[in-house]
Amino acid sequence: MAHLVLVPELTDARLDVFARLSEHQLRNALEIERGVFIAESHLVVETALDSGAEPLSFLVDERDLVASEALLARAGDEVPAYVLPHEQIVRLTGFGLTRGLLCAMRRPPSRSVAEVTSDARRVVVLEDLVDVANVGAVFRNAAALGADAVIVSPRCADPLSRRAARVSMGCVLKLPWARAEKDEWPRRTIGLLRDQGFSCFALALEPDAVPLDDPSLVSLERRALLFGSEGYGLSRAALDACDRSVIIPMSRGVDSLNVAASSAVAFWQLFR
Repeated sequence: MAHLVLVPELTDARLDVFARLSEHQLRNALEIERGVFIAESHLVVETALDSGAEPLSFLVDERDLVASEALLARAGDEVPAYVLPHEQIVRLTGFGLTRGLLCAMRRPPSRSVAEVTSDARRVVVLEDLVDVANVGAVFRNAAALGADAVIVSPRCADPLSRRAARVSMGCVLKLPWARAEKDEWPRRTIGLLRDQGFSCFALALEPDAVPLDDPSLVSLERRALLFGSEGYGLSRAALDACDRSVIIPMSRGVDSLNVAASSAVAFWQLFR
Protein backbone atom coordinates (compact mmCIF):
# COMPACT_ATOMS: atom_id res chain seq x y z
CA MET A 1 0.00 0.00 0.00
CA ALA A 2 1.17 3.54 -0.72
CA HIS A 3 2.74 5.08 2.38
CA LEU A 4 1.14 8.23 3.79
CA VAL A 5 3.21 11.42 3.96
CA LEU A 6 2.04 14.54 5.77
CA VAL A 7 3.52 17.54 3.96
CA PRO A 8 4.03 20.57 6.21
CA GLU A 9 4.63 23.22 3.52
CA LEU A 10 2.78 23.84 0.26
CA THR A 11 6.08 24.92 -1.27
CA ASP A 12 7.46 21.40 -0.89
CA ALA A 13 8.98 20.44 -4.26
CA ARG A 14 7.40 16.98 -4.05
CA LEU A 15 4.04 18.64 -4.75
CA ASP A 16 5.22 20.37 -7.94
CA VAL A 17 3.96 17.56 -10.18
CA PHE A 18 0.38 18.17 -9.02
CA ALA A 19 0.20 21.94 -9.32
CA ARG A 20 3.30 23.78 -10.50
CA LEU A 21 4.33 22.01 -13.70
CA SER A 22 2.70 22.65 -17.06
CA GLU A 23 1.30 19.85 -19.21
CA HIS A 24 4.31 20.31 -21.50
CA GLN A 25 6.69 19.86 -18.57
CA LEU A 26 4.81 16.78 -17.41
CA ARG A 27 5.14 15.20 -20.84
CA ASN A 28 8.80 16.00 -21.29
CA ALA A 29 10.71 17.02 -18.17
CA LEU A 30 9.93 14.49 -15.50
CA GLU A 31 10.52 11.31 -17.45
CA ILE A 32 12.49 11.70 -20.65
CA GLU A 33 11.11 8.69 -22.53
CA ARG A 34 7.43 8.77 -21.62
CA GLY A 35 6.70 11.62 -19.26
CA VAL A 36 4.01 11.82 -16.60
CA PHE A 37 0.26 12.31 -16.65
CA ILE A 38 -2.14 13.20 -13.85
CA ALA A 39 -5.22 11.08 -13.16
CA GLU A 40 -7.96 12.91 -11.25
CA SER A 41 -10.86 11.25 -9.41
CA HIS A 42 -11.31 7.72 -8.09
CA LEU A 43 -12.76 6.50 -11.39
CA VAL A 44 -9.91 7.76 -13.58
CA VAL A 45 -7.25 6.53 -11.14
CA GLU A 46 -8.92 3.11 -11.00
CA THR A 47 -9.15 2.94 -14.81
CA ALA A 48 -5.50 3.95 -15.12
CA LEU A 49 -4.42 1.26 -12.66
CA ASP A 50 -6.56 -1.30 -14.50
CA SER A 51 -4.81 -0.33 -17.75
CA GLY A 52 -1.43 -1.05 -16.20
CA ALA A 53 -0.28 2.54 -15.68
CA GLU A 54 2.45 2.88 -13.06
CA PRO A 55 1.61 5.18 -10.11
CA LEU A 56 4.42 7.50 -8.97
CA SER A 57 2.69 9.42 -6.18
CA PHE A 58 -0.76 10.37 -4.90
CA LEU A 59 -2.21 13.62 -3.57
CA VAL A 60 -5.10 12.96 -1.21
CA ASP A 61 -7.59 15.31 0.42
CA GLU A 62 -7.49 14.49 4.14
CA ARG A 63 -11.26 14.26 4.33
CA ASP A 64 -11.29 11.73 1.46
CA LEU A 65 -8.54 9.50 2.84
CA VAL A 66 -10.80 6.67 4.00
CA ALA A 67 -12.64 6.55 0.67
CA SER A 68 -9.30 6.40 -1.16
CA GLU A 69 -7.83 3.49 0.83
CA ALA A 70 -8.75 0.79 -1.69
CA LEU A 71 -6.92 2.60 -4.49
CA LEU A 72 -3.90 3.42 -2.32
CA ALA A 73 -3.72 -0.27 -1.43
CA ARG A 74 -3.11 -1.11 -5.10
CA ALA A 75 0.19 0.78 -5.13
CA GLY A 76 3.48 -0.48 -3.78
CA ASP A 77 4.93 0.55 -0.45
CA GLU A 78 7.50 2.72 -2.21
CA VAL A 79 4.79 5.03 -3.66
CA PRO A 80 4.11 8.09 -1.50
CA ALA A 81 0.61 9.42 -0.84
CA TYR A 82 0.82 13.08 0.15
CA VAL A 83 -2.03 14.02 2.48
CA LEU A 84 -3.20 17.62 2.87
CA PRO A 85 -6.20 19.27 4.51
CA HIS A 86 -8.92 20.27 2.04
CA GLU A 87 -8.22 24.01 2.35
CA GLN A 88 -4.54 23.54 1.57
CA ILE A 89 -5.24 21.37 -1.46
CA VAL A 90 -7.50 24.08 -2.88
CA ARG A 91 -4.72 26.64 -2.26
CA LEU A 92 -2.17 24.38 -3.93
CA THR A 93 -4.12 23.35 -7.02
CA GLY A 94 -6.50 26.28 -7.38
CA PHE A 95 -9.57 24.01 -7.54
CA GLY A 96 -11.44 21.45 -5.47
CA LEU A 97 -10.37 17.94 -6.42
CA THR A 98 -12.95 15.59 -7.90
CA ARG A 99 -13.48 13.11 -5.06
CA GLY A 100 -10.30 14.41 -3.40
CA LEU A 101 -7.68 12.37 -5.24
CA LEU A 102 -4.92 12.92 -7.79
CA CYS A 103 -2.33 10.42 -8.94
CA ALA A 104 0.86 11.13 -10.90
CA MET A 105 1.53 8.23 -13.27
CA ARG A 106 4.03 7.33 -15.95
CA ARG A 107 2.68 7.89 -19.44
CA PRO A 108 2.12 4.68 -21.39
CA PRO A 109 4.60 4.05 -24.23
CA SER A 110 3.71 5.83 -27.46
CA ARG A 111 2.13 3.74 -30.20
CA SER A 112 2.25 4.20 -33.96
CA VAL A 113 -0.74 4.87 -36.19
CA ALA A 114 -0.21 1.57 -37.99
CA GLU A 115 -0.12 -0.29 -34.69
CA VAL A 116 -3.43 1.02 -33.33
CA THR A 117 -5.30 0.72 -36.64
CA SER A 118 -4.09 -2.65 -37.91
CA ASP A 119 -6.94 -4.64 -36.35
CA ALA A 120 -9.47 -1.82 -36.09
CA ARG A 121 -12.67 -1.45 -38.09
CA ARG A 122 -13.88 1.91 -36.76
CA VAL A 123 -11.33 4.72 -36.34
CA VAL A 124 -11.66 8.32 -35.11
CA VAL A 125 -9.26 10.98 -36.39
CA LEU A 126 -8.94 14.36 -34.63
CA GLU A 127 -7.17 17.25 -36.31
CA ASP A 128 -5.92 20.17 -34.21
CA LEU A 129 -8.58 20.19 -31.50
CA VAL A 130 -7.58 22.85 -28.98
CA ASP A 131 -9.98 22.29 -26.09
CA VAL A 132 -8.87 19.36 -23.91
CA ALA A 133 -12.44 18.97 -22.67
CA ASN A 134 -13.58 18.36 -26.25
CA VAL A 135 -10.85 15.78 -26.73
CA GLY A 136 -11.94 14.01 -23.56
CA ALA A 137 -15.60 14.10 -24.57
CA VAL A 138 -14.86 12.67 -28.02
CA PHE A 139 -12.88 9.82 -26.46
CA ARG A 140 -15.76 9.04 -24.12
CA ASN A 141 -18.22 9.04 -27.03
CA ALA A 142 -15.89 6.91 -29.12
CA ALA A 143 -15.45 4.30 -26.40
CA ALA A 144 -19.19 4.17 -25.73
CA LEU A 145 -20.36 4.07 -29.34
CA GLY A 146 -18.17 1.54 -31.09
CA ALA A 147 -14.82 3.08 -32.08
CA ASP A 148 -11.77 0.82 -31.99
CA ALA A 149 -8.97 3.40 -32.08
CA VAL A 150 -8.24 7.13 -32.21
CA ILE A 151 -5.61 9.07 -34.16
CA VAL A 152 -4.73 12.63 -33.17
CA SER A 153 -2.87 15.10 -35.35
CA PRO A 154 0.55 16.45 -34.31
CA ARG A 155 -1.00 19.69 -32.99
CA CYS A 156 -4.08 18.19 -31.34
CA ALA A 157 -4.50 18.71 -27.58
CA ASP A 158 -3.08 15.93 -25.43
CA PRO A 159 -5.58 13.15 -24.61
CA LEU A 160 -3.65 12.45 -21.40
CA SER A 161 -3.88 15.99 -20.05
CA ARG A 162 -5.53 16.00 -16.63
CA ARG A 163 -8.83 17.51 -17.76
CA ALA A 164 -9.12 15.42 -20.92
CA ALA A 165 -8.60 12.24 -18.91
CA ARG A 166 -11.20 13.32 -16.35
CA VAL A 167 -13.82 14.43 -18.90
CA SER A 168 -13.34 11.16 -20.77
CA MET A 169 -14.08 9.25 -17.54
CA GLY A 170 -10.81 7.43 -18.12
CA CYS A 171 -11.69 6.37 -21.67
CA VAL A 172 -8.42 7.85 -22.96
CA LEU A 173 -6.88 4.84 -21.19
CA LYS A 174 -9.35 2.33 -22.61
CA LEU A 175 -9.08 3.11 -26.33
CA PRO A 176 -5.85 2.56 -28.29
CA TRP A 177 -4.66 5.87 -29.68
CA ALA A 178 -1.66 7.30 -31.50
CA ARG A 179 -0.33 10.70 -32.46
CA ALA A 180 0.47 11.12 -36.14
CA GLU A 181 4.02 12.11 -37.07
CA LYS A 182 4.43 15.74 -38.11
CA ASP A 183 5.99 14.91 -41.49
CA GLU A 184 3.25 12.39 -42.27
CA TRP A 185 0.22 14.52 -41.46
CA PRO A 186 -2.25 14.59 -43.08
CA ARG A 187 -1.68 12.97 -46.48
CA ARG A 188 0.50 10.02 -45.51
CA THR A 189 -1.51 9.26 -42.38
CA ILE A 190 -4.82 9.27 -44.20
CA GLY A 191 -3.16 7.47 -47.09
CA LEU A 192 -2.10 4.71 -44.69
CA LEU A 193 -5.71 4.33 -43.54
CA ARG A 194 -6.90 4.07 -47.12
CA ASP A 195 -4.18 1.51 -47.90
CA GLN A 196 -5.50 -0.52 -44.94
CA GLY A 197 -8.93 -0.54 -46.55
CA PHE A 198 -10.55 2.28 -44.59
CA SER A 199 -13.08 4.59 -46.19
CA CYS A 200 -12.19 8.03 -44.79
CA PHE A 201 -15.07 10.42 -44.17
CA ALA A 202 -14.62 14.08 -43.25
CA LEU A 203 -17.28 15.68 -41.07
CA ALA A 204 -17.36 18.93 -43.02
CA LEU A 205 -19.72 21.35 -44.75
CA GLU A 206 -18.39 20.69 -48.23
CA PRO A 207 -20.56 21.29 -51.34
CA ASP A 208 -20.51 17.60 -52.25
CA ALA A 209 -21.09 16.29 -48.71
CA VAL A 210 -23.69 13.57 -48.28
CA PRO A 211 -25.99 13.10 -45.27
CA LEU A 212 -24.71 10.88 -42.49
CA ASP A 213 -27.56 8.44 -43.08
CA ASP A 214 -26.78 7.97 -46.78
CA PRO A 215 -27.24 4.20 -47.41
CA SER A 216 -23.97 3.96 -49.33
CA LEU A 217 -21.96 4.72 -46.19
CA VAL A 218 -23.09 1.76 -44.10
CA SER A 219 -22.08 -0.88 -46.62
CA LEU A 220 -18.38 -0.14 -46.16
CA GLU A 221 -16.46 -2.54 -43.92
CA ARG A 222 -13.79 -0.26 -42.42
CA ARG A 223 -14.56 3.40 -41.69
CA ALA A 224 -12.57 6.34 -40.39
CA LEU A 225 -14.26 9.59 -39.34
CA LEU A 226 -12.30 12.85 -39.30
CA PHE A 227 -13.16 15.82 -37.08
CA GLY A 228 -11.47 19.22 -37.32
CA SER A 229 -10.52 22.11 -35.09
CA GLU A 230 -13.19 23.96 -33.14
CA GLY A 231 -12.38 27.15 -35.03
CA TYR A 232 -11.75 26.40 -38.70
CA GLY A 233 -12.63 22.72 -38.98
CA LEU A 234 -10.54 20.34 -41.08
CA SER A 235 -7.64 21.63 -43.13
CA ARG A 236 -7.90 21.66 -46.90
CA ALA A 237 -5.17 19.03 -47.11
CA ALA A 238 -7.08 16.69 -44.79
CA LEU A 239 -10.32 17.23 -46.70
CA ASP A 240 -8.64 16.50 -50.03
CA ALA A 241 -7.10 13.29 -48.66
CA CYS A 242 -10.49 11.88 -47.60
CA ASP A 243 -12.83 9.81 -49.75
CA ARG A 244 -15.97 11.81 -49.01
CA SER A 245 -17.39 14.52 -46.81
CA VAL A 246 -20.48 13.87 -44.69
CA ILE A 247 -22.84 16.14 -42.80
CA ILE A 248 -25.46 15.81 -40.09
CA PRO A 249 -28.79 17.04 -41.53
CA MET A 250 -30.03 19.99 -39.44
CA SER A 251 -32.94 22.41 -39.26
CA ARG A 252 -33.74 26.02 -38.30
CA GLY A 253 -30.65 27.35 -40.02
CA VAL A 254 -28.17 25.65 -37.69
CA ASP A 255 -25.13 24.60 -39.72
CA SER A 256 -22.99 22.77 -37.17
CA LEU A 257 -22.73 21.27 -33.69
CA ASN A 258 -19.97 21.27 -31.11
CA VAL A 259 -17.40 18.60 -32.02
CA ALA A 260 -18.31 16.49 -28.99
CA ALA A 261 -22.02 16.50 -29.91
CA SER A 262 -21.41 15.88 -33.60
CA SER A 263 -19.06 12.99 -32.83
CA ALA A 264 -21.72 11.26 -30.74
CA VAL A 265 -24.26 11.54 -33.56
CA ALA A 266 -21.76 10.33 -36.15
CA PHE A 267 -20.56 7.38 -34.07
CA TRP A 268 -24.11 6.28 -33.38
CA GLN A 269 -24.94 6.34 -37.07
CA LEU A 270 -21.78 4.82 -38.55
CA PHE A 271 -20.03 2.85 -35.81
CA ARG A 272 -22.80 0.91 -34.08
